[in-house]
Amino acid sequence: MTLTDSYPCISPPPRRPFKARGSFVTRCETCRLPALNCLCPYRVTGQSDARFWLLTHPLEHNKPTNTGRLIGDILDTTEIFTWYRTAPDTALLDYLDDPRFAPFVIFPDDQPDYAERVVSIEAVSDAKQEGRIPVFIILDGTWRQARRIFRKSPYLEHLPVLPLHTNRLTRYHLRKPTSASHLCTAEVAAELLRQSGDVDAAGLLDDYFDAFNDSYAASRRHHKLEAPTPAMLRLLERG
Repeated sequence: MTLTDSYPCISPPPRRPFKARGSFVTRCETCRLPALNCLCPYRVTGQSDARFWLLTHPLEHNKPTNTGRLIGDILDTTEIFTWYRTAPDTALLDYLDDPRFAPFVIFPDDQPDYAERVVSIEAVSDAKQEGRIPVFIILDGTWRQARRIFRKSPYLEHLPVLPLHTNRLTRYHLRKPTSASHLCTAEVAAELLRQSGDVDAAGLLDDYFDAFNDSYAASRRHHKLEAPTPAMLRLLERG
């Protein structure tokens, strides 16, 4: 005899309703921004000789403030892979074995234990001259998460490490970084494009990021932007 044979079935008490900040906001199904300031009118397509593969921490996927997806909105060759420590994405492993690609892990050169793997931005030009497609692998998460991804992913250990050296400071309003020199994912991508020679694509992504940044910040204040910003106007001209 089971417990349910002896006692009537009693449903467990309902869980508390989800009331996280922003959970009741009406969002656009496409851009995921608050519908008050939808980003969709400013989405344009750019072209780049390089590609981006985002290795994204699972906790980042459902955050509407995540900027990694902005890269894919502009560059449709972008690939997004979810990082799991014990179960690497097989599609990513196949890509890493494909000789057409020249992948670079974007990570600071701040530790001596991988100094021999560090390369400069000129390595991207060298890959192009060899007829290979440069790929920027961005570890998409917080700084703590990115460091864990870097340390706990054996399939990345043989890849060259490309640090991003720039004097630019973050313009990101939606999360507070530990340092103004810590750029968000979209800002890192735009700067990599610029430094590797894809200036037009870099400008599009910079403008799209600014449009996202301003739209979301205004929506948090329940404020409808009355007119497009300069970045938005430039994107509308390209659309």
